Amino acid sequence: MNNFEFSACTSILVGKNATTDGSTLIGRNEDCKAAWPKRFIVNEHQVLDKPQKFVSKDNGFTLELPKERGKYTSTPEWTDKYGVFEEDGINEYGVAISATESTYANNKVLGFDPLVSNGIGEEAIVTVVLPYVKSAIEGVNRLGEIINKYGASETNGILISDSENVWYFEIGSGHQWVAQRIPDDSYAVVANQMAIQDVDFDDSDNFKWSTDIQKFVADNSLNSNRHGFNFREIFGTQNQSDAYYSTPRVWYGQKMFNPEIEQDPESQNLPFIRKSKQLISVFDAQDFLSSHFQETVYDPIGNGTEAQKHMFRPISLAKTQESHVLQLSAKYPKEIGDIHWLLMGVGSQSTFVPFFAGITDTPKEYKYKVGHDYDHESAYWIFKLVGILIDPHYLQFNEQLKDVQNQLIQQYIANVNEAQIASLNEKQNLTELANHYSFKSANLALTAYRNLAAKFITASTDFSPLNYQQDLNL
Repeated sequence: MNNFEFSACTSILVGKNATTDGSTLIGRNEDCKAAWPKRFIVNEHQVLDKPQKFVSKDNGFTLELPKERGKYTSTPEWTDKYGVFEEDGINEYGVAISATESTYANNKVLGFDPLVSNGIGEEAIVTVVLPYVKSAIEGVNRLGEIINKYGASETNGILISDSENVWYFEIGSGHQWVAQRIPDDSYAVVANQMAIQDVDFDDSDNFKWSTDIQKFVADNSLNSNRHGFNFREIFGTQNQSDAYYSTPRVWYGQKMFNPEIEQDPESQNLPFIRKSKQLISVFDAQDFLSSHFQETVYDPIGNGTEAQKHMFRPISLAKTQESHVLQLSAKYPKEIGDIHWLLMGVGSQSTFVPFFAGITDTPKEYKYKVGHDYDHESAYWIFKLVGILIDPHYLQFNEQLKDVQNQLIQQYIANVNEAQIASLNEKQNLTELANHYSFKSANLALTAYRNLAAKFITASTDFSPLNYQQDLNL
């Protein structure tokens, strides 16, 4: 995440045969600051007379871009002072990217291959890759070629998918990277550590890598294992911070999807790839990204001791700017089959709204270019406000919130189902369909949260410490 603030994210990737409906899923919480507004926009298809040059406001990274740019959704920040940070989106060709999952390389690796100060970083990845690729593997290859040529300014994990394939791409140092295809019947959860383990250099269908990574590791004596090539162990870290900050989130995700497996939340050896006990739905992925160690002693709002409740960094927390699950399906036309589920604010207190990839616009509240401070016209702040009102009065307000969240999910399901059935009618205009049902779901959510905030503000007037319960008969 943004290099001007220590931050971190949590990610999930699910193959098509591991989901309930055969779609692929990639999702991530974008975590940075407790108050850092986001927007949601559609970038139009463009054909220019000549190539354009991208120049990063963050670090000066410069890249010449193709003349033709595909349409894509994205979630830029309220200001581009520190860079674009488009973060996540789906393009018109049915490719999705979420960038990035912050990771950390060890000192030995960075000593031999330092990060490149003006190399590609998080703020630029979606902007310079997503509009120009027509498949997930094209996305992997384009990003890999950029790093090979220009280097990387950060170590990061990038999620790339289409309706058939899900890839996880990890930058391990200034010029070294690997990418692994998630098996169709499997899932992975990632939390700020190098995640990819054993790399099979004889399997180019499921692994990709920087051109000289094997030579680089061998020449600098970086592999301590007698056999194999474990990217996580060679490039990553294994310290006390990982045990408390990162691995517990992976442990909880694997506990959700493989409850039959007993593991230690502080283990440094949790596997990258798992096969879930049951099929995973898009709502399961959303629940994971909205979780905070529920039903364990580590839940910050649970029944553990104070030490237990604050031992581990939760998945859903106040510093979440937005959360997304990008769902791609081959069952329906991509304009309707691909869905950008977008949540603004804190995961456990907000709602994932379904936006179809075929949209040509977003509601004004999502586009609204608010400044840093609260503004009631901004979708980010509309959803964020409810969480702020709940925090000091959790016991009084939480059940009302859950009721509204559940009602909205039911309405989203109905809207998505109606739209997808209608999309099979050859006479149906898919763009109109995508816009209509996306705006319908968004407006339901915005109205529900505005009404919820009004109720909570009204009820909160009676919670003042200056209050006094007087006998009305006096």
